[in-house]
Amino acid sequence: MIPETVILLLFVIASLLSVLANRFHIPYTVALVLGGLVLGTVHLFQAPVLTHDLVFTLFLPGLIFESAYHLSSSAMWRDRLAIFGLAVPGVLLSMVVTAFVLLWSSRYLPDLSRVIMPVSVALVFGAAVAATDPISVVSIFRKLQAPSRLTFMVESESLLNDGTAIVFFTLFLTLAEGKAISVPALAIQFFAVVGGGALAGMVIGWLSSEVIKRVHDGMVEITITILAAYGSFLTAMQLGYSGVISTVVAGLICGNYGAKRGMTASVKMAVNTFWEYIGFALNSLIFLLVGFTIHLPGLLSIWPLILAAYVAVTIARAAVIYGMSGLLSRTRARIPATWNFVLVWGGIRGALSMVLALSLPYDFPYRTLLINLVFGVVLLTILIQGLSISPLASALKVLGRSQDSQEVEVQRMRVILAQTGSHEIGRLRQGGLRNERALDVLATYYQQEQEAAEKKLAGLDTRDDTHILQRDFSRLYRHLLLKEKQKILDARTEGLLSEASYDQMLADIDASFLEIESQPEAVMERLSATQRSVKNDPPSA
Repeated sequence: MIPETVILLLFVIASLLSVLANRFHIPYTVALVLGGLVLGTVHLFQAPVLTHDLVFTLFLPGLIFESAYHLSSSAMWRDRLAIFGLAVPGVLLSMVVTAFVLLWSSRYLPDLSRVIMPVSVALVFGAAVAATDPISVVSIFRKLQAPSRLTFMVESESLLNDGTAIVFFTLFLTLAEGKAISVPALAIQFFAVVGGGALAGMVIGWLSSEVIKRVHDGMVEITITILAAYGSFLTAMQLGYSGVISTVVAGLICGNYGAKRGMTASVKMAVNTFWEYIGFALNSLIFLLVGFTIHLPGLLSIWPLILAAYVAVTIARAAVIYGMSGLLSRTRARIPATWNFVLVWGGIRGALSMVLALSLPYDFPYRTLLINLVFGVVLLTILIQGLSISPLASALKVLGRSQDSQEVEVQRMRVILAQTGSHEIGRLRQGGLRNERALDVLATYYQQEQEAAEKKLAGLDTRDDTHILQRDFSRLYRHLLLKEKQKILDARTEGLLSEASYDQMLADIDASFLEIESQPEAVMERLSATQRSVKNDPPSA
C-alpha cells in the first residue's frame, strides 16, 4: 500500500474512533491507542513506524507550538513556583525515585522476571518516562469545567517537562554508556542546553511577531506561525540546544505578543482554528501510531517487571506532587489538597516516552528491555489512568458540571446575544438608508429570542446550586481583578506609583488570582464574613 493511501486510511480510522469514543464516553486518546493496538495485532496494513526522526521533525514541533500558543504567559508567571517546580526539580526527583524504586522492587520478582541493571540504566528509564502527556486529561477537564488553574497547571507543566526530560535523558544516557562526566559539568550542560533553547525561541518568536505586525494577510500570518513553530525547533536542535524549550518560548511569544499586537480579530480566529485542527490531526495520528508500535507478546513476556515499573513511576509522581504541594503550602501558590491526587493520576505518559526509548543506540546492552518497559508503562498509564481520571476527579469534587449549570450558561448567553442583536438594529436605524421592514422583522425575532431565553432562565431553580454560585463569583471576581491590575499598570505608567509599590500591589493581585482559581468557596466565605461584620459593626458617628 502506498504511503499516501496509508495516511488517508489512518485519518479515516481516527475519525471513526473519535465518533465511537464520543458515543461511549471514553477519552479519545484511549480509543486511538486501543484501535491502533488491535489493528497492529491483526496486521491489516503496514503503518508508518514511530521513529525518533518522524516525531521530532513532524509531530513534536506542531504539538508543542499549538499548546504554547494558547497559553497565557501572565498566568504562567503568576503560577511560576508550582509550574517550574514540577517541570524542573520535580522531573529530576521523579527520575531518581523511579530508578531506585524499580531497582528495589525488581529484587522481589520471580526469577524469570528479575533483571539486574546498573543505576545509570535505571536512570535512563526514569528519564524516558518522566515527561507527562496530558492530552486526554486536559480535554476531560475542559469538557467538565475543572478549575482553570488545575487545567493550566497540567498543560503548562507537560510543555516544560518535555524539554527537561529530553535533556536529562541525553545526559543520563551518556553516563550509562560509560562516558565520564562530573556533576558540575552535568549541571552546566543542562542549563546551557535549556538556556540556549530559550534564547533561540525568544529570537525567532520576537522576529516572527514583528513580521506579523507588519503584514495584513491572514494566509501569510498563518504561514509565519508555522515557520516559527518548526523553525525554532530545528534551529535549536541544529545548534545543540533544546528544541522543545525553543518552541515553547516561540509559541508563548507569538501567542501573547504577536497575536495580540499584530493580528486582527478575524485573522486571530483563523490562526486559532488552524492550530486547533493541526493539534487534533497530529494527536490523532501519533496516538494511533502508538497503538500500532506496541507489540503485546514482547510486553507479556516481562509483565511482572512492567508492573513493577508502573508502580515505581506512580510512586515517583506522587512523591513529586505531594512534596511540591508541601513546599508550597505556606506560600501564595499553594495547591489545594483535593488536587494532589488528580495531578498524580493525571501524569499519563505518551508518545515522547516511546520515542526516547526507540532512540537508544542499537548497541546499547539494555535497549530491548528498556523499550518494552517504557512501552508497557505508557500503555498502562493510558488505559488505567486515562479511563479512571474522570470518575476519580468527580468523586473528589474537582469536577462536577451539572446539566442545570450548562443550561443556565446557555440561556444567559442567548440573552446576551439577543440584546447585542437588538442594540445593533437600533444603531442601524439611526444610520438611515436601511429597509425599515427588514429591520422590524429582525427586531421582533431578537425580542422573541430574548424573552424565550429569559423565560427558560427563570424556570431554572438555581438558588441552591452551589456550583453555579461559585462559578459566577469566580468569573466576576477575576474580571474585577483584571480591571484592578490594569489600573495599577496605568498608575505606574503615569508616575503615580513607585516601582516598589507597583511590585507589591501586583504581587497581591496575583495572589488573589491564584486563590480565587484554587479556593473560590473560601474567598467567597471570607468576603461574606467581612460584609457581615461591617453590617454588624457600623462606624461610630
